[in-house]
Amino acid sequence: MPCDEQGEAAGYACHEVDLLSKLAMEDYGATRTNDVWGWTDPSSGREYVLAAHSRAVSFVDITDPLNPQYLGYLPSHSGESSIWRDVKVWRNYAFVVVDGSGANGMQVFDLTELRSVTAPPVEFSETAHYDGVTRVHNVAISEGHGYAILVGSSSSSTHCPRGLHMVDILDPTDPVYAGCFRDMETGRGRNGYVHDVQCVVYKGPDADYSGREICFGSNETHLSIADITDKGTPINIARADYPDVSYSHQGWLSEDHRYFFMNDEGDERRSGDSMSGTRMVIWDVMDLDDPVVHSEYFGPVLTIDHNLYVLGQDVYMANYTSGLRVVSFQNIASPFERASFDTHPDNDALSYAGAWSVYPYFSSGTVVVHSHPHGLFMLALESNSATIAESEELPTGFALSDAYPNPFNPTATLTLTLPSAAHADVRAYDLNGRELAVLANGVKAAGTHMLYFSGDDLPSGTYLVQAKAGNWRQTRSVTLLK
Repeated sequence: MPCDEQGEAAGYACHEVDLLSKLAMEDYGATRTNDVWGWTDPSSGREYVLAAHSRAVSFVDITDPLNPQYLGYLPSHSGESSIWRDVKVWRNYAFVVVDGSGANGMQVFDLTELRSVTAPPVEFSETAHYDGVTRVHNVAISEGHGYAILVGSSSSSTHCPRGLHMVDILDPTDPVYAGCFRDMETGRGRNGYVHDVQCVVYKGPDADYSGREICFGSNETHLSIADITDKGTPINIARADYPDVSYSHQGWLSEDHRYFFMNDEGDERRSGDSMSGTRMVIWDVMDLDDPVVHSEYFGPVLTIDHNLYVLGQDVYMANYTSGLRVVSFQNIASPFERASFDTHPDNDALSYAGAWSVYPYFSSGTVVVHSHPHGLFMLALESNSATIAESEELPTGFALSDAYPNPFNPTATLTLTLPSAAHADVRAYDLNGRELAVLANGVKAAGTHMLYFSGDDLPSGTYLVQAKAGNWRQTRSVTLLK
C-alpha cells in the first residue's frame, strides 16, 4: 500500500516509504519480537527473512514482498524463551545466540534447507551447535575471514566471558574457539563487556590498518576499537567515550570506513524532555588510534533508538516507538531525515515497544523492520535518491546510469531509473557471462534507486551490469582496479 498524500499507509504514519506487506506475529509463530536479518539464496536470488523472537527464529520467503510466505522455525537449543535472541548469516548458514537463563550456546543452521520446504510451516533442527558459551547477547560476523564474534556472553561461559569471543566458522558444521579480546577499562562493571560489535576488513583512510581485521565495539560506556587479525594476540587500538554517555548500545560504519554511527539506548530516557529528539552520535574514525566525536544528530521525534545499519549514504534506524527512520548523511555536516515509517502507531512513548531492528540489504530494495507487537513489515523507500525525493517529477523513461566511480575499488554505485513501478532485475556478470551478483530482483516503485556492486571478492578486471524491466534492457561496463 503506497504512502498517501496524508502521510499514511494502512493506518501507519509514513514519509516516502510504502508498505508492501505485513505479517502479524501469529502469522509466523512469533511472541515477543526482537532481531531480524536476511539471506539471499545465491543459486536462485530468492530472499528470506530470519525473524528472531522469544522462542525461535522464523523463516519467511519475501521474494515476492507483496505475498510473504512463512516457511518454518528453528526453536531454541535449550527450549528457553528470552526477549534477546540474535541472528546473523555467513554464506549459507545462520548463527543464532540467546541471552537468557539457559545454555543455548551458538546454534548453526543450514539455510539451504529452506529451498525444499513443501508443507510449511516446518520445525527445523539445528545443523550444528557450539557450546563454548552459555548465554550470549549478540553475534556478529567478520565477513572477510569467516569468524563469528560472540559478545556479551555470561560469566559462566567456557572462554572469554563478556568480551569478543571469536569462533572459527570456516567449517560452519564444526565451529572452533579461536581467541578472546577484552578491554577491561570498558563496560559498566569495567569487565570488558561488549554489547554489540561490527568487525570488518578495514579499507578506510588510516593506512596503518589497511587490510587488517578491525572490530568496533559498543561497550556500554565506550567505543572500543581492536585489531583481531591475529586471534591469538588481538591488539587494543583505542577506546573513547562521549558527552552524556548513558548506554553505548550499537553502531555501524559508513561504507568508506570514515565514520561510525552509534546509538545510545539510555540517553533519551534519562534526559527526557531536555533532549530535542533521538540522538545519534557520529564518530570520525579517520585515525583509528584517536577516534573523536564528529557531531551529534537529533531526530524530529524523541524516542529510544535501538539498532541501526548503513547502506550507501543512509543510516536506517530502528527507533522503537517511532519505527523506521532513514537519515541521509550525503552531507555529513548536515544529516537530515529523508524517510520514515512508524511501525508503532500506538504512541511515541519512551518505552521499548516498537521497532527492534531493521534489515536494508536485500538487493530488491525491500526493507524489513521487526516491531513489537505489530510484527514483520516489508517496506520500500519511494525513492533511493534524496534529489528525487525533493522533486515531485517522475522520470519519463527507463535508465541505468554509468557506474560511479569507474574504475572503482571496492564498491561501484549505479542508479536505476523507473518511470513506473516495475519488476526490476539487475545482475552483474564477468566477461564470460558468469553471474556474479544480484543487485536487484523484485518490484520497485517509480523513481531512482541506488544499486551497489561490490568487488571485495573479485580480481581486477572489467565486469558487466545488466538491468531488465519488462521489455527494456540496458548494460553498463565497470572496471575494478585493486
